[in-house]
Amino acid sequence: MTNTNTIHVLLSAYQCGAGMGSVSQIGWEWYSRLSTRCSATLLTHSRNRPALEAAGCPMGASKVEFIDTEWFAGPLYRFASRCFPQSEHPKFLIASLDFFVYDWLATRHCKRLQKAGQSWDIVHAVTPVSPLAATRLHQLKIPLVLGPWNGGLASPTTFPDIMKAESKWLYPVRNFGQVIDWLVGSTRNAALILTATRATLAGIARRHHHKCRFLLENGVDLNLFTATPWPPAPTDENPLRITFVGRLLPVKGVAMLLEAIKALDFPVQLTIVGEGPERKALEQQTTDLNLDGVVQFTGNLPLNEVSRIIQQGHVFCLPSVRESGGAVLLEAMAVARPVIAIDFGGPAEIVDDGVGVKLPATGKAEVVQGLINALQNVRLQPEVWIAKGQEGRRRVENNYSWDAKIATGIDFYRELLEPKL
Repeated sequence: MTNTNTIHVLLSAYQCGAGMGSVSQIGWEWYSRLSTRCSATLLTHSRNRPALEAAGCPMGASKVEFIDTEWFAGPLYRFASRCFPQSEHPKFLIASLDFFVYDWLATRHCKRLQKAGQSWDIVHAVTPVSPLAATRLHQLKIPLVLGPWNGGLASPTTFPDIMKAESKWLYPVRNFGQVIDWLVGSTRNAALILTATRATLAGIARRHHHKCRFLLENGVDLNLFTATPWPPAPTDENPLRITFVGRLLPVKGVAMLLEAIKALDFPVQLTIVGEGPERKALEQQTTDLNLDGVVQFTGNLPLNEVSRIIQQGHVFCLPSVRESGGAVLLEAMAVARPVIAIDFGGPAEIVDDGVGVKLPATGKAEVVQGLINALQNVRLQPEVWIAKGQEGRRRVENNYSWDAKIATGIDFYRELLEPKL
């Protein structure tokens, strides 16, 4: 059996930073936890340096190699922002082209390190978490692990107005990534591909499925998102407390949640955590619906504050119509709160009747009515929803904690290395 301390891992995390959220947090969790269990070298973008150093990087005996492409990334992001000021996804797709410059320079840099005498047993490209992120790191001639990837999700056809606001027409550009992958040889030269969802696996050529393993890209820090007792049950004097956390974008479905809340005939309090281009429109909708005393917008908050606000709620709601992952659902489950989501994408694989409710992804009217019915049921059957929250916590402890996830990753490394020992 391989001693994990003797496994030398080169971890490529283009996005990596403590407390930065989203994909950057994924990179940080892999690096910070692997560095205590393996001999780790972090390969990352220079823009992450301030956050990493503030968090005490390098960790332990690990090493960090920074790659600088700001000369290209800065102008590219400004161009994308001018072209798509109100739509995050196309802006992200264009700005992501910087990754290929980063990867090219990173591979060259690591080849120089190898010539100078450095060596690794495994190279693991952990972020970006998209199958579009074709890497040249297989050129280092050591086993390459890709992912966990989360991508390949189709766009729903039942929410045309919402998807139009998200520049759905640009989504087919993602297919260009398959061309890059073919040219670079990332997938065909990988030793192992970690996939987060069925949609991701379906997007990978069948000839490569034998080297795919399922592993969700997101995890939960159980020391931060701790289980707490359910608040006093909602009554005529105690409002039903609902929480939403996420980027304020059209696809997140917050507008539908506001419509549903307007239709309720009992006291409600909604807390919306997050920022985004849709905030002003949502604040105006809140005013138009006479919900100013019911809805609170907090803006972005640090993770410890997010945890505290979720704990204060009775139920967590993510009415996103196109969600590849669902990290916030796992965080809500970790604090023992039941969840409401839409039966599409990542949430469809996380949520079931045991931990909450999935609403049919059949259209706006159906989602609004589904939200109304579910929220009414929380008030009518609190004991049922308390049990859902408790089951959610159990599942996160068993399957979705970062400690469990990194342990699984190390098992995969052993799987690749054992035959060679």
